[in-house]
Amino acid sequence: MLHVKEEVARCLLCADAPCGQKAARALRALRFDNLWTAGELLSQLNDAEIAAAEAACIHYDKPIRIAELRSATAALKDRPTDCKTANAEGLPSLELNFCDMVCENPFFLASSAVCTNYDMVARALEAGWAGVFYKTICKQDIREVSPRFDAVKNEGSSFVGFRNMEQLSENPYQEDFDILRRLKVNYPTKRIIASIMGQTEEEWIELAKMAEDAGCDAVELNFSCPQMRLTGLGSDIGQNPELVLAYTAFVVSAVKIPVIPKMTPNVQSLDKASMACYFGGAKGISAINTIKSITMSHDAEVSDKKTVSGYSGKAVKPIALRMIHEMTGNPILRKAGIEKHMDISGIGGIETWRDALEFIQLGCRNVQVCTAVMQYGYRIIDDLKLGLQHYMKERGIVELKKLVGEEIPNIVMPSDLDRETMIFPKVDRDKCIGCGRCYISCMDGGHQAITFGEDRKPRIVGTKCVGCHLCRLVCPTGAIGQAKRMPKPQK
Repeated sequence: MLHVKEEVARCLLCADAPCGQKAARALRALRFDNLWTAGELLSQLNDAEIAAAEAACIHYDKPIRIAELRSATAALKDRPTDCKTANAEGLPSLELNFCDMVCENPFFLASSAVCTNYDMVARALEAGWAGVFYKTICKQDIREVSPRFDAVKNEGSSFVGFRNMEQLSENPYQEDFDILRRLKVNYPTKRIIASIMGQTEEEWIELAKMAEDAGCDAVELNFSCPQMRLTGLGSDIGQNPELVLAYTAFVVSAVKIPVIPKMTPNVQSLDKASMACYFGGAKGISAINTIKSITMSHDAEVSDKKTVSGYSGKAVKPIALRMIHEMTGNPILRKAGIEKHMDISGIGGIETWRDALEFIQLGCRNVQVCTAVMQYGYRIIDDLKLGLQHYMKERGIVELKKLVGEEIPNIVMPSDLDRETMIFPKVDRDKCIGCGRCYISCMDGGHQAITFGEDRKPRIVGTKCVGCHLCRLVCPTGAIGQAKRMPKPQK
């Protein structure tokens, strides 16, 4: 039995893939959860084409089983019924208004290593990204270390988490503003946003005015970089609501373009800092930047020394979502968002369209991507857009704004959860391969509610099961699902 996600995760997503353009595109669509496009492309490949693609695969272990993926994808119970549009024909528009800017889609490059010069940003915009928060511009002398990246990996090559020591743009600030000017001239329908960082009131204002003079659509204030070489910069500001208020107000009073402070997650709560942005007159907020962390890889530091720096990638997404909800769930900020006074741009672990959807459903009108681009390239924009469009089409949604904030009412306090009923796990005997992982986890980390006999089939002991569903989470084949919700058994 082939596990689709496990098998496609083995694909190396090669550049100029030897397996051929159509096969490679189908595998990439599967990898990024775009079943609609993958299903159509795989169905177009005949047996000879698939055999040739498998023979050409350069995987270091064994070729990707494309023929089996085609069969398994076609048989998926949750595969969308309409897989006949691998292109964008007949799909809803992703246009969305963010900070009074009409954006062709919600997907922007985050201010980082993925957008440090003209050629990089131009290639991204031509690939389909709606805009860019350009790498932070400053007047400081930026000196980087080498190496400066490290990763926590899953089995295989995917980044679970990514740690970086990179700071701000190393270009002369005049050069960066010239790049932004040329980008806006050559790509007038795209949204070009300058990210800036100053040391004084005068520097913040000077850089913001230069961004406005360069034709930028907005300016982002970097109050959040956690690895600055000098104190009093980046997250040192974002951790101080008084400074957030002051610098935001200074810039807002100096320019006419939207001002968007970028928040640090390295605080107990974003409530105070985000309210400071609101009272400072910000038009939007970007959140979150990277989380302060330490990784201990012995080949990823300078002179065998370790330091605290920023952590990003899939591992931080739940934290980012929690902090987004702190803002969009705040009655004042929520009202401001509805009334178009202030919008949220979500950042943190966005890799697939489903990740982006979660941020949008919690109230974001824009999302930024960095780590996924660093690992897979600008090309992921295809599946970000198509996946979200097909999802909208299946739900009959024609405007993306209808999804903004729709899940906010479903986020409740722990005290508001139903504690009088439970859902028992349910084992699908056909999918179960008898590995016993559910039994081990339940015995050693659960409530000893699973038996495992000579037939190697788990059985749920109803009198002991509390419905925690640890067994379902550890099952490698998806053989454990959910039964109906019912009242808890009487003790």
